[in-house]
Amino acid sequence: MTKTLVSIHGVSHRFGADGAGVLALDGIDLEVPDGQFVAIVGPSGCGKSTLLSLVAGLRRPSSGTVFCDGERITAPMPRKVGMIFQEANLLPWLTAVDNVAFPLKLRRVSKLERRAAARDMLALTGLAGFEEKLPHQLSGGMKQRVSIARGLVQDPAVLLMDEPFASLDEQTRMLLGDELLRIWSETRKTVLFVTHSLNEAVYLADRVIVLSARPGRIVDDVAVDLPRPRTFAMTSSERFGVLKERIWQHIRQAERR
Repeated sequence: MTKTLVSIHGVSHRFGADGAGVLALDGIDLEVPDGQFVAIVGPSGCGKSTLLSLVAGLRRPSSGTVFCDGERITAPMPRKVGMIFQEANLLPWLTAVDNVAFPLKLRRVSKLERRAAARDMLALTGLAGFEEKLPHQLSGGMKQRVSIARGLVQDPAVLLMDEPFASLDEQTRMLLGDELLRIWSETRKTVLFVTHSLNEAVYLADRVIVLSARPGRIVDDVAVDLPRPRTFAMTSSERFGVLKERIWQHIRQAERR
């Protein structure tokens, strides 16, 4: 039986210390099994990124609890939960390998060990041979690969991805989507992936969580029953269209509110 890795119970979050701010999330209950790829979608401002920040320990919920592998999350736990943002945010003076190794440097891992681990992650993300390149020598897609490698280097159980491909052109986005699926198939990390792209959500995920307009509430939990490995041809299949339409109807209704 697959264990539950991420547990979110009765989580609400309101911005503002006095409790009078904007209610971003309300009554979120979610269980994510170990190794599952979960996409999170919803209208703009519905609290998708806020939900990831709660799982990352970057914020604490106003009410409710968040657990990772049985441990309550009250602060960042980088050895258990890794975070990848929309922008690569690489340190411009460090090479690719040193950017990836940087979290291990903060943990005082020896230089030899951290660079070896970083090289392994760069190879996994298809960047073998680019280890000594500086960020300005890399394309946008390659920078995001470095960012993914940096997220993986501490071997977290959970990988949180907040619209990591949003700033890329469509072709690069599709290629990196396939690369992400390859990496996921090799590592079987538990992934929570925020996106505005319904195509991306259905193509990548085992399951799509749909949030309502603010305050974000779960309005649907869609099991994506497309076979793996995924292929581009599936995006034109009838089943793909049915799943996408089901999700779209929720988004459409929310935007009309």
